[in-house]
Amino acid sequence: MAKNSFFTGQPIISQLLSLIPHSLVSRLAREHHADRYCKTFKAYDHIVTMLFGAFHRCSSLRELITGMQASAQRLSHLGLLHTPRRSTLADANKRRSAPFFEALFHELYRRHYGALPDSLKCKTLLDRLFIVDSTTVSLFSDVMKGMGSYGADGRKKGGAKAHLLVRAKDNVPCFVRLTPATTNDKSFLHHLSVPQYSIIVMDRGYNSYKKMITWNDNKISWVTRLHPHSVWKVIQQLPVSEKHQKLGVRKDYLIELGNPRTLKINPLQQVRLVVFYDQQQDREFQFISNNRKFSPFTIAQLYQKRWQIEILFKRLKQNFPLQDFLGDNENAIKIQIWCTLIADLLVKIVKDRVDKGRKKKWAFANLVGLIRQHLTTYLNLYAFLLNPDKAILKYRDPEPYLQLKLFKT
Repeated sequence: MAKNSFFTGQPIISQLLSLIPHSLVSRLAREHHADRYCKTFKAYDHIVTMLFGAFHRCSSLRELITGMQASAQRLSHLGLLHTPRRSTLADANKRRSAPFFEALFHELYRRHYGALPDSLKCKTLLDRLFIVDSTTVSLFSDVMKGMGSYGADGRKKGGAKAHLLVRAKDNVPCFVRLTPATTNDKSFLHHLSVPQYSIIVMDRGYNSYKKMITWNDNKISWVTRLHPHSVWKVIQQLPVSEKHQKLGVRKDYLIELGNPRTLKINPLQQVRLVVFYDQQQDREFQFISNNRKFSPFTIAQLYQKRWQIEILFKRLKQNFPLQDFLGDNENAIKIQIWCTLIADLLVKIVKDRVDKGRKKKWAFANLVGLIRQHLTTYLNLYAFLLNPDKAILKYRDPEPYLQLKLFKT
């Protein structure tokens, strides 16, 4: 392979930003009026700046801006005429519409992973599986309402909550909503729209009987844990095979879920109740589901898949800056969270493309670390990731006479 297969005229950050079409940014900027009253620091410049800070894990405006100034010559490939001032970036984080970045994230997901179809009938369980959960981002100010006990000064720290809908086969959020940390998890379900024959797995904090009944009518299966304060009664005990008993299934019931005293608010519904014993944790779980065709062990396995989203939360918080924020207002905090999600999405796109051509898959943390160290290096990212050892072996320093020719007066 030739030397120039791994050394290119575009730095790595430029190759990552090529996944964000300029036409898409321009269209969304017009729709959300993101460039109104902005003379020089346009929406695209804002995205480049925030992604630079996300990949470099910048903890302050000064660190971000001086880092860009040190790489000013190489950043010219990104279409930036000049690096912004700290005051310019701070004003943009305060004034530019956060929904613009929200729309950009969702459009990028649909562009690279495809829009959700109307129906997932005849698809595999993994293709049909969606996971719902939320993660809290703690803040050191009371900008957004925080959860938990009061501090020594009598005030609560702020907190933002990110509600995620993750398609299991992609392992990347397909729908995200940001709220203050005090927002009830159930409110997120009213914004969800999933195809028919989907399977939704969620924690018991999302138990909303009204939404569950709607999913029943739309041929959507759901699996969750039984809330300890739920009211229910057994209608029928279903048989459990000896094979499933050995795997941990103890009981399988058909129950009536709901309180007869609140029929006008939450109608009664018949669901499955599976009692499962996890030998590794030495713990018993109670799962409920509206699907009567799945085996009880399949219902338990589907809920275990929910832990996939916990790994995603760990991936986000360990590889990108969500401890230090570049602004002390709600809009700036939301913009930084959205840009962190966009940065994670771009790396995931690169990882999925590279893993298709390699037997040994890249660890996400290693890939992010490599990108962080060589963000402005002129390196063909895909070619290097496919075979880094070969890239090193094929590298040759320039010939001595060429060097002499370059410096000849």
